[in-house]
Amino acid sequence: MAFLLFSSPLPFSRVALLLKLSSHRSWFPNPSPFFTRCRRSPSHSLNPHHSQLKSFCNASSSGLKPVAWSMAREDVVILGIETSCDDTAAAVVRGNGEILSQVVSSQADLLARYGGVAPKMAEEAHIVAIDKVVQQALDNANLAAQDLSAVAATIGPGLSLCLRVGVCKARRIAGMHNLPIVGIHHMEAHALVARLVEKDLHFPFLALLISGGHNLLILARDLGHYVQLGTTIDDAIGEAYDKTARWLGLDMKKGGGPALEELAREGDADSIKFSIPMRQHKDCNFSYAGLKTQVRLAIESRKICTENNPISSANQDDRSSRADIAASFQRVAVLHLEDRCQRAIEWALKIEPSINSLVVSGGVASNQYVRTRLSHVVNNSGLRLVCPPPSLCTDNG
Repeated sequence: MAFLLFSSPLPFSRVALLLKLSSHRSWFPNPSPFFTRCRRSPSHSLNPHHSQLKSFCNASSSGLKPVAWSMAREDVVILGIETSCDDTAAAVVRGNGEILSQVVSSQADLLARYGGVAPKMAEEAHIVAIDKVVQQALDNANLAAQDLSAVAATIGPGLSLCLRVGVCKARRIAGMHNLPIVGIHHMEAHALVARLVEKDLHFPFLALLISGGHNLLILARDLGHYVQLGTTIDDAIGEAYDKTARWLGLDMKKGGGPALEELAREGDADSIKFSIPMRQHKDCNFSYAGLKTQVRLAIESRKICTENNPISSANQDDRSSRADIAASFQRVAVLHLEDRCQRAIEWALKIEPSINSLVVSGGVASNQYVRTRLSHVVNNSGLRLVCPPPSLCTDNG
């Protein structure tokens, strides 16, 4: 995914942020205000350096020099590196969007051990894995580093300790082979990744980005031009899935979201009447903190103790009770998404009546229940639902 903003299967000119190889300062431009600024000014570029860099640039010790490249060319080959959170990933992609290789090293064991992402431990795992992952991506593509046209790396949002590992690796490769290096905004990449597989996905379109750290509804008007319609005011849906899975004693090696989705299939989604968040707020923002509290109270009221009693050791009644909580949580969590998406579609169509697609991306977009429910919302609105394959929804190169 780190590759995506640097190249595309569709012909376009992309202004890219380049990290000057000779500089050791300011590696991570703050990406967090990007979508907020776009809400105030729809014509503003997502990239904070858009006004400063009007063409693609080549990094050298003497400065940043413009290079006239068409990034949609087939002979352009980019290595993408992603280390924003708990997966070490790399991919090699042609300028026309052909994925030559994709490698991901998971930190599932660490997630299970610490009950979530521990930034320092995640950083150390990235350091151990990064060289092997990048080399495997190159080997699988039958290429060497000197065959690359450029290197791209995620610069945020994400955990700064983890991001640094990927950027350092990208800088080493770029410096050794005199290649340009491009910094990638993580959430913009999630929004655009569907264009790799859906060649007929054109701007403008609506995008729902759902992951462990983010809930975003944006109107993508063009490359670098986004209108934020809604965001989370507290916790993201992925974090709520992970926390609920942990409270229910599920196997976190699978990931909290997949484990909960699997257990929810055994439960009665109407057995517990959780309140749908923010029904009284007529906007497109999200909130999952209150739903998490409801889940915790439901677990306590049923006297479910998971500290030394994982789901694998639970008796049938205990497992059934946990499955009902999982199913009821999932139903309400996704109903909240449905409400917000329905309103966002109405708003977006008033701004851009030509919209015909809702793109759903990010790790939670791999959830089949989420896809099924959102497909109903989209179909009722006369749009089409576009979901990247699961391997491109989760963090990747």
